[in-house]
Amino acid sequence: MPRILLIDDDEHLAAPLATYLARFGLVLDSALRPGQGLALLRTGAYDAAILDVMLPEMDGFALCREIRRESDIPVIMLTARGDVMDRVVGLELGADDYLPKPFEPRELVARLQTILRRQRAAPVPAQGQRRVFQGLVVDLETREVLRQGERVELTGTEFELLALLAAEPGKVFGRDDILNRLRGHEAELYTRAVDIVVSRLRKKLEPLDCIKTLRNAGYTLAVGTAEAS
Repeated sequence: MPRILLIDDDEHLAAPLATYLARFGLVLDSALRPGQGLALLRTGAYDAAILDVMLPEMDGFALCREIRRESDIPVIMLTARGDVMDRVVGLELGADDYLPKPFEPRELVARLQTILRRQRAAPVPAQGQRRVFQGLVVDLETREVLRQGERVELTGTEFELLALLAAEPGKVFGRDDILNRLRGHEAELYTRAVDIVVSRLRKKLEPLDCIKTLRNAGYTLAVGTAEAS
C-alpha cells in the first residue's frame, strides 16, 4: 500500500485524514514539525509527501527546497486560501501539485492517485523504452535521464514532461494538452504551471538547449536523434 507523509502542525488534521485515505488503500503518517518530517522522509519509506505552507521552524517552501536537494519524491503543497503566488512559488521549488486550504479529502485523494500513477508508469507510449538523442538519453523504464553522460535528477512531473516530449520529438505540445496528459484529472489548473515546470526542466538540462517554445503554440523537443531503440 502506498505510504504518504503529511507534514502539518495542525494536530487535529492527521487522524481523520488517515482514516479517510485508508478507504482508498493509502497509508498516512504525519509529522508536526519539518525536522521530524525530514527525518522520516530520509528513511525512504514514503511514496509521496504533503506539505503545509505555514509551518514552525521553516515554512513549507523552505521545506520543499530541502526535500528537493535530497529526493524526487512527489510533493503536494497545501496553500492557504489558494493564493496564486503560493502555488507559483511551490511549483518553482519543485512541488508536483498544490491544493488550497480548506480542501475536500476526496480531491486530495484524486491528486495523490494521479501523482502515484505517474510515478508507476510512463505517460505515453514510445518506440521502445530508451530514447537516445544528441547529448540526451531518456529511459522510460528506469526513469533515468542522462545529460551529456551525467545523470540528471528530475522530479516526477519534470520527468513525465520530458518523457512526453521525447516520445514524439519535433511535435508541438500545447499547454492545455500537456496539462491534460500529465495531470489526468480536471482541477483548478492554469497554464502558468506548465511554464514553470518547463523552466525547471530547461535549467536542469543545461547546457543543452533542446526544449523550444513556439509562440502561441506550445513546446517541442528539438534535438537530433542519435539512435532509437
